[in-house]
Amino acid sequence: MKNYKADVVIIGGGLSGIATALEIVENQPNKKILIIERGLKENFGGLAKKSFGGVFFTGSKEQKRLGIKDSPELAWMDWLSFAEFEPDDEYGKMWAKQFVYGNIDYVYHWLKSKGIRFFPVVHWVERGLFTPGNSVPRFHMIWGTGYELIRVLLQHLEKYEQFIEVLFRSKVDDIWIDSNLKKVTGCSGIHLDTNEPFEVHSNIVVVSAGGITGNPELVKKYWGYQHHSKESKIPKILLNGSILEADGSLHFVLEKKGIPLHKLHRQWNYAAGVHHPNPKFNGEGLSLVPAKSALWVNAYGERIGNPPLVSAYDTLYLVREIVKQPGAYSWHIMNYKIALRELAVSGAEFNEGIRDKKIIEFLLTILFGNKKLIHTLMNSCIDFITANSLEELVKKMNELQDEYKTDYQTLKDTILRYDSMIQRGKKFFNDDQLRRIMHLRQYRGDRIRTLKFQRILDKSAFPLIAIRLHILTRKTLGGVITNLKSQVMNNQNQPIEGLYAVGETAGFGGGGIHGYRALEGTFLASCIFTGRIAAKDILQKI
Repeated sequence: MKNYKADVVIIGGGLSGIATALEIVENQPNKKILIIERGLKENFGGLAKKSFGGVFFTGSKEQKRLGIKDSPELAWMDWLSFAEFEPDDEYGKMWAKQFVYGNIDYVYHWLKSKGIRFFPVVHWVERGLFTPGNSVPRFHMIWGTGYELIRVLLQHLEKYEQFIEVLFRSKVDDIWIDSNLKKVTGCSGIHLDTNEPFEVHSNIVVVSAGGITGNPELVKKYWGYQHHSKESKIPKILLNGSILEADGSLHFVLEKKGIPLHKLHRQWNYAAGVHHPNPKFNGEGLSLVPAKSALWVNAYGERIGNPPLVSAYDTLYLVREIVKQPGAYSWHIMNYKIALRELAVSGAEFNEGIRDKKIIEFLLTILFGNKKLIHTLMNSCIDFITANSLEELVKKMNELQDEYKTDYQTLKDTILRYDSMIQRGKKFFNDDQLRRIMHLRQYRGDRIRTLKFQRILDKSAFPLIAIRLHILTRKTLGGVITNLKSQVMNNQNQPIEGLYAVGETAGFGGGGIHGYRALEGTFLASCIFTGRIAAKDILQKI
């Protein structure tokens, strides 16, 4: 049995845990901090390290330079609309307001002080469909993606390495809380490579272990509660866009002790997942940034949604419509020209230009498309199909499908209706997807990446491309209930002395800062926000 003592123990080496540790050690560098991380050293930083690196801010310098008039009041109105909070979301709602009014001071200026820089064009996502979303662009891309974010923060953490110990490949399986749920005294677990058990004695324990979406079986367990629909089907193929360590194990350790969990069925999954060409684990998926000019159809070749599906407006609507379809998956139909200009992968791995801060390479992909990415996916991803005729495309689609088959005539009619409207000219448009493309192109951040009314069956733009899209798990919006100091609340609605939960473990704050929908960019931001707030309370007690 290995024994450790620490002033503060942090369970989980993701962004929220790193932010917590950094805030503490920079203010009290003489205290011993122990970080327990299940993953490998090269994965230190968790899902944030793999992310695109978009961060939500209200009233940033980047917005002001672009003439974007934003304010916490406007953002709070948008948040309330999109979240659709319920009466028992008391703590989540309080956290949301605290975050909306505090993200500039607690996150934006803090990141800038660490050397993080943002791309000058602010992106506009989750604008809202039936429910209003972001009224203005707020999605600030980190220059270097989430990979750079973690690299920079770890570089700052390394300055204090004599006060910080990190146990990699170590799993916590118990947190010591007294029988009255009043106080924490430490935790215990096992070193995975040696099977050696360990104990940690500490009066401060911070749980930063992520959510449950790395465990597809748990996602399926909560599926019906998430979508509130008898038509909602559990996908046969559910890709994992999270990390394996986010399996919810510590959530249920706490629940067994009597600590309430809040609405784990609320999850932020994505509609456009494909199998990773080189998976590191079984079922690993990539999240595509869907092409706006592509048609979204079901297994039979019928267009999905009323209005038809277009990304950048309401991710939850996309997912809910798709899981009503046969097999609970979809197809994206486009041509090479559309793919080259509009299709992308969300994350650091396949965006080398921005990840590695190569400005020329990045600008070339913006202007002329990411040929390397598109050809890699066309040649290596099993969900990508190319063909030089619609007949050939449908034949290949059906070879990839088991239970359901695409009808050639149905798909042909679907495409021709769309294409013929484009041919008739803009003044005769009566299609919601075309109206949304017009709307998207009004903002320069979208105009350069959105084609001007491109027909699908345009032979000059061939080959045709069909992408089989699966639902991809990503983030858990529910979690451990915390007060506004990030302290875990017990079943008597009282804080447990010394026990904190931050980031996704706490539903990004209070057990559910987002309600049912996220305005995007709020995940990285709220991980830092909750971590720093926990640290400020901890600093008063050590």
